[in-house]
Amino acid sequence: MTDPVVDARTVVLATHNAHKVAELERILDDALGDVSLRAYDGPEPIEDGATFGENALIKARAAVQNTGLPALADDSGIAVDVLGGAPGIHSARYAGTRVDADNTALLLRNLEGVLERTAAFVCAAAFVTPDGEEHVVEAVWPGEVLTAPSGDGGFGYDPIFKPDDAPVSAAALSRDEKDALSHRSKAFRGIAPSVRTWFDTADR
Repeated sequence: MTDPVVDARTVVLATHNAHKVAELERILDDALGDVSLRAYDGPEPIEDGATFGENALIKARAAVQNTGLPALADDSGIAVDVLGGAPGIHSARYAGTRVDADNTALLLRNLEGVLERTAAFVCAAAFVTPDGEEHVVEAVWPGEVLTAPSGDGGFGYDPIFKPDDAPVSAAALSRDEKDALSHRSKAFRGIAPSVRTWFDTADR
């Protein structure tokens, strides 16, 4: 277990996704004050929640249990209206391979010939502390699914998702543009005040 004195103002990022770690470090760089972030290399829990929020809490609780430190986690994905919100919480393993290209290819096949392609990226950010506090903030980024990949940036479903508030796919946006608009940015910036408050209230 991590020494709580050495890591008095440290939060664990409960994810093994290197792309997500880099993105969250950028998003939270100026939002957490002097609270630092630490990558998590512990075991992954079974994500058996029924919602994005439940799965985010499962991941954050597991990181707290394994490190003794407060933890931030998220669960995110794409929800397509005509598919009844699918792939939703199953977005990362939609094709059964956990490979981004396989997931996007399957989604495009399932939408072949469909004209109504409205969708949204959804992100639930969770903050869990060793003393039992739990906070969840959920955010959405509305848009539509393209008919073919576009752009060479981002990750996940970014190449086939065009946000309503951008003229190009999420994968064609610059890092700064995506960080200013995305569901993940909104959720984590929304939960950052709870992180700062927890540390400041207890004078950690």
